[in-house]
Amino acid sequence: MSSNTKPSIGIVGGTGDLGRGLALRLAKAGHPLIIGSRNAEQAVASAEAVAAVLAERGIAHPAISGADNAATAQQGDIVFVTVPFGAHQPTLESIRDAVQGKVVVDVTVPLVPPKVARVQLPTEGSAGQIAQTLLGEAVHVVSAFQNVAAAHLQADMEIPCDVLVTGNDKPARQTVIDLIESMGMRGFHAGLINNAAAAEALTSILININKQYKTHAGLRLTGID
Repeated sequence: MSSNTKPSIGIVGGTGDLGRGLALRLAKAGHPLIIGSRNAEQAVASAEAVAAVLAERGIAHPAISGADNAATAQQGDIVFVTVPFGAHQPTLESIRDAVQGKVVVDVTVPLVPPKVARVQLPTEGSAGQIAQTLLGEAVHVVSAFQNVAAAHLQADMEIPCDVLVTGNDKPARQTVIDLIESMGMRGFHAGLINNAAAAEALTSILININKQYKTHAGLRLTGID
């Protein structure tokens, strides 16, 4: 990566709604993207779909490609993990070698269907803590984006919510906060990776609220300019 080029982003498991929303925002912000999936053909199709949406909106963007998850983790300067909780551990194990020394943004929420509106944190504390343990201390795991609706990320609109950012390495957290700000949101240092449990738990509460009020509510911090 040259000094004039924004870091490339690999989105492991990036073919779902949340992964696609993140891809749209990150590409608009000028980051080359690799969208990953267990199925490389599906990943390529998703990358083409994201590029088509951006073209329809008249938004210029760097290269967007698709690959299997292993290649995505290898190629991305920064790696996002956006898989369901049931696939979280095996996915992390499959990319562990490829992400050594990198910032890994874990977006996973430990939802346990069908009762996704009930807080059900794992015995390890949180998905973020699981990721840090599995990947090792050489990987800078940052937990973020759990409380942002995929619908907001995908829409061509200003996102009216903030992002809690947790992780054991403050410079890595700041790297992710800079990404968040480039995507049109506010990101905040929220402490060590242990605190990811709070943000992950809030997701089930927001699901409850959104069902009750038929909306896509998020989190907004007050008293901070």
